[in-house]
Amino acid sequence: MITLVRLVAGTGLLTLGRKLFWLFVAAIGFETGAFIATRMLHSGSELLVLVIAIVAGILGALLALLVENLVVSAAGFLAGGYLLVNVLELLRINPGHVDWLVYLIGGIIGATAAFIVLDWALIILPSLSGAFIITTAVLHGFQLEVVAIVVLFVVGVAIQVGIWQAEQRNAP
Repeated sequence: MITLVRLVAGTGLLTLGRKLFWLFVAAIGFETGAFIATRMLHSGSELLVLVIAIVAGILGALLALLVENLVVSAAGFLAGGYLLVNVLELLRINPGHVDWLVYLIGGIIGATAAFIVLDWALIILPSLSGAFIITTAVLHGFQLEVVAIVVLFVVGVAIQVGIWQAEQRNAP
Protein backbone atom coordinates (compact mmCIF):
# COMPACT_ATOMS: atom_id res chain seq x y z
CA MET A 1 0.00 0.00 0.00
CA ILE A 2 2.80 2.43 0.87
CA THR A 3 4.43 1.72 -2.50
CA LEU A 4 1.25 2.65 -4.37
CA VAL A 5 0.87 5.88 -2.40
CA ARG A 6 4.52 6.71 -3.08
CA LEU A 7 4.12 6.07 -6.82
CA VAL A 8 1.05 8.31 -7.06
CA ALA A 9 2.65 11.04 -4.95
CA GLY A 10 5.96 10.81 -6.84
CA THR A 11 4.20 11.09 -10.20
CA GLY A 12 2.22 14.10 -8.98
CA LEU A 13 5.39 15.80 -7.75
CA LEU A 14 7.24 15.02 -10.92
CA THR A 15 4.61 16.60 -13.15
CA LEU A 16 2.68 19.12 -11.05
CA GLY A 17 4.87 20.02 -8.07
CA ARG A 18 4.99 23.75 -8.86
CA LYS A 19 1.38 24.02 -9.93
CA LEU A 20 -0.02 22.03 -7.02
CA PHE A 21 2.27 23.29 -4.29
CA TRP A 22 0.13 21.73 -1.56
CA LEU A 23 0.70 18.31 -3.18
CA PHE A 24 4.45 18.86 -2.98
CA VAL A 25 4.21 19.70 0.71
CA ALA A 26 1.84 16.79 1.38
CA ALA A 27 4.09 14.29 -0.41
CA ILE A 28 7.22 15.55 1.33
CA GLY A 29 5.33 15.46 4.62
CA PHE A 30 4.35 11.86 3.87
CA GLU A 31 7.95 10.89 3.08
CA THR A 32 9.21 12.69 6.20
CA GLY A 33 6.60 10.93 8.33
CA ALA A 34 7.68 7.58 6.91
CA PHE A 35 11.33 8.50 7.50
CA ILE A 36 10.66 9.39 11.13
CA ALA A 37 8.53 6.31 11.75
CA THR A 38 11.02 3.86 10.24
CA ARG A 39 14.37 5.36 11.14
CA MET A 40 13.93 7.44 14.22
CA LEU A 41 11.13 5.52 15.94
CA HIS A 42 12.48 2.23 14.54
CA SER A 43 8.97 1.00 13.79
CA GLY A 44 8.64 -2.23 11.86
CA SER A 45 4.87 -1.89 11.61
CA GLU A 46 3.82 -0.90 8.09
CA LEU A 47 0.47 0.28 9.43
CA LEU A 48 2.10 2.62 11.97
CA VAL A 49 4.47 3.96 9.30
CA LEU A 50 1.52 4.54 6.95
CA VAL A 51 -0.57 6.31 9.61
CA ILE A 52 2.29 8.60 10.69
CA ALA A 53 3.16 9.34 7.06
CA ILE A 54 -0.46 10.15 6.12
CA VAL A 55 -0.93 12.41 9.16
CA ALA A 56 2.31 14.26 8.33
CA GLY A 57 1.21 14.61 4.71
CA ILE A 58 -2.22 15.99 5.62
CA LEU A 59 -0.68 18.46 8.08
CA GLY A 60 1.76 19.58 5.40
CA ALA A 61 -1.01 20.12 2.84
CA LEU A 62 -3.12 22.11 5.32
CA LEU A 63 -0.17 24.29 6.26
CA ALA A 64 0.63 24.86 2.58
CA LEU A 65 -2.86 26.17 1.98
CA LEU A 66 -2.78 28.46 5.04
CA VAL A 67 0.68 30.02 5.10
CA GLU A 68 2.29 29.56 1.71
CA ASN A 69 5.50 31.61 2.10
CA LEU A 70 6.47 30.02 5.39
CA VAL A 71 5.60 26.59 4.07
CA VAL A 72 7.74 27.09 0.95
CA SER A 73 10.80 27.31 3.17
CA ALA A 74 9.58 24.45 5.38
CA ALA A 75 8.92 22.27 2.32
CA GLY A 76 12.36 23.19 0.99
CA PHE A 77 13.80 22.10 4.33
CA LEU A 78 11.95 18.77 4.28
CA ALA A 79 12.78 18.12 0.61
CA GLY A 80 16.44 19.03 1.12
CA GLY A 81 16.72 16.70 4.11
CA TYR A 82 14.92 13.89 2.32
CA LEU A 83 17.04 14.29 -0.80
CA LEU A 84 20.41 14.44 0.97
CA VAL A 85 19.64 11.32 3.02
CA ASN A 86 18.53 9.47 -0.13
CA VAL A 87 21.52 10.61 -2.18
CA LEU A 88 23.84 9.25 0.50
CA GLU A 89 21.89 5.98 0.56
CA LEU A 90 22.08 5.77 -3.21
CA LEU A 91 25.84 6.22 -2.98
CA ARG A 92 25.89 3.52 -0.28
CA ILE A 93 27.12 5.99 2.36
CA ASN A 94 25.67 5.19 5.78
CA PRO A 95 25.83 8.12 8.21
CA GLY A 96 24.92 5.78 11.07
CA HIS A 97 23.54 7.49 14.15
CA VAL A 98 23.97 10.97 12.70
CA ASP A 99 21.40 10.55 9.93
CA TRP A 100 19.38 13.28 11.67
CA LEU A 101 22.34 15.65 11.18
CA VAL A 102 22.54 14.79 7.48
CA TYR A 103 18.81 15.47 7.25
CA LEU A 104 19.29 18.80 9.05
CA ILE A 105 22.12 19.91 6.74
CA GLY A 106 20.11 18.95 3.64
CA GLY A 107 17.12 20.73 5.12
CA ILE A 108 18.99 23.98 5.62
CA ILE A 109 20.26 23.84 2.03
CA GLY A 110 16.75 23.08 0.72
CA ALA A 111 15.08 25.84 2.77
CA THR A 112 17.64 28.37 1.59
CA ALA A 113 17.20 27.36 -2.04
CA ALA A 114 13.41 27.50 -1.77
CA PHE A 115 13.51 30.95 -0.21
CA ILE A 116 15.98 32.45 -2.71
CA VAL A 117 14.65 31.09 -6.01
CA LEU A 118 11.01 30.33 -5.32
CA ASP A 119 9.69 29.39 -8.79
CA TRP A 120 12.72 27.33 -9.73
CA ALA A 121 12.77 25.69 -6.31
CA LEU A 122 9.11 24.74 -6.83
CA ILE A 123 10.11 23.03 -10.07
CA ILE A 124 13.45 21.47 -9.13
CA LEU A 125 12.70 20.22 -5.60
CA PRO A 126 9.40 18.50 -6.48
CA SER A 127 10.87 17.02 -9.68
CA LEU A 128 13.89 15.64 -7.87
CA SER A 129 11.79 14.47 -4.92
CA GLY A 130 9.29 12.82 -7.26
CA ALA A 131 12.09 11.09 -9.16
CA PHE A 132 13.55 9.74 -5.91
CA ILE A 133 10.17 8.70 -4.50
CA ILE A 134 9.21 6.78 -7.65
CA THR A 135 12.63 5.21 -8.08
CA THR A 136 13.12 4.12 -4.48
CA ALA A 137 9.58 2.71 -4.39
CA VAL A 138 10.15 0.30 -7.29
CA LEU A 139 13.82 -0.08 -8.20
CA HIS A 140 16.75 -1.62 -6.38
CA GLY A 141 20.11 -1.53 -8.08
CA PHE A 142 22.55 1.36 -8.11
CA GLN A 143 23.01 1.90 -11.85
CA LEU A 144 19.34 1.48 -12.67
CA GLU A 145 18.33 3.83 -9.85
CA VAL A 146 20.74 6.56 -10.91
CA VAL A 147 19.64 6.42 -14.55
CA ALA A 148 15.95 6.39 -13.59
CA ILE A 149 16.37 9.34 -11.21
CA VAL A 150 18.17 11.43 -13.82
CA VAL A 151 15.66 10.60 -16.58
CA LEU A 152 12.63 11.19 -14.38
CA PHE A 153 14.10 14.43 -13.03
CA VAL A 154 14.75 15.79 -16.53
CA VAL A 155 11.25 14.77 -17.69
CA GLY A 156 9.68 16.34 -14.59
CA VAL A 157 11.54 19.63 -15.02
CA ALA A 158 10.65 19.73 -18.73
CA ILE A 159 6.96 19.15 -18.01
CA GLN A 160 6.80 21.72 -15.24
CA VAL A 161 8.76 24.38 -17.14
CA GLY A 162 6.41 23.82 -20.10
CA ILE A 163 3.37 24.32 -17.86
CA TRP A 164 4.96 27.41 -16.29
CA GLN A 165 5.73 28.93 -19.70
CA ALA A 166 2.20 28.21 -20.93
CA GLU A 167 0.80 29.96 -17.83
CA GLN A 168 3.00 33.00 -18.48
CA ARG A 169 1.92 33.17 -22.14
CA ASN A 170 -1.76 32.98 -21.17
CA ALA A 171 -1.50 35.50 -18.33
CA PRO A 172 -3.17 38.87 -19.02
